[in-house]
Amino acid sequence: MSGFCREVITLRTADVASLSGYSVQQIRQLESRGVIPAAAREDNGYRRYSDVHVSALSAYRDLAFAVGPVAARSVMTELPRLDPREAIALLTGKVTEVDEHRRQVVAARSMLLSIQSEAETAGEHGRETTDESMTITELAEAVGVRASTLRYWESEGLTTPHRVGSGARTARLYRFGAIRDARITAALRSGGYGIHEIREALAVVRGLGDTSSMLAALDDRLDDLALRGAAVLRAGGVLAGTIGGEHP
Repeated sequence: MSGFCREVITLRTADVASLSGYSVQQIRQLESRGVIPAAAREDNGYRRYSDVHVSALSAYRDLAFAVGPVAARSVMTELPRLDPREAIALLTGKVTEVDEHRRQVVAARSMLLSIQSEAETAGEHGRETTDESMTITELAEAVGVRASTLRYWESEGLTTPHRVGSGARTARLYRFGAIRDARITAALRSGGYGIHEIREALAVVRGLGDTSSMLAALDDRLDDLALRGAAVLRAGGVLAGTIGGEHP
């Protein structure tokens, strides 16, 4: 990586630790894993680093925060082995990954606002439920999932349809509460929430009829994703200058 070949100053391991915030042991581990370039060795065997290694550690720290340490290590070790086009695709892919998650959370927030508005409208008319009902096929199409997904949500207690008919002719009928729960579940799943978190959120909604706590959680997630987006851009700015060369 050509950007990691420019030696401006000579640093000891302790110097790099002080400048980067990583411990001496962490620096050596990251070097052994190929996350940062191998240090030059002096005649006495001591490692000799440069400001380039400090920059590489800074990029890794930002990437680890943005996309997780495993993905960050993968980027840092793969980048030197890729041709420029592949390397650029790898970096821009991480930006896209964070942005896609942001888009999902924005969509989830928009859906929850819509659900909240529907609930408030129902309350203004003095009713807790509506006459609206859907079959499993209709609801699956409405929330953008498969019927099998709705059946799975039902098995997890996330939505409870009514059963109509008997015997082999039994069918699921989703009324207002079940439709609301399915919409909230779909919204939160698209926002990155797990089944356990959604089950807790639905308990709040069922008890209070309020989605404000979930909206606040999604707002917090958006703030976090903004920080992650900034971090991956910083890392990309450092790593973009290293494309096309080799490690020292």
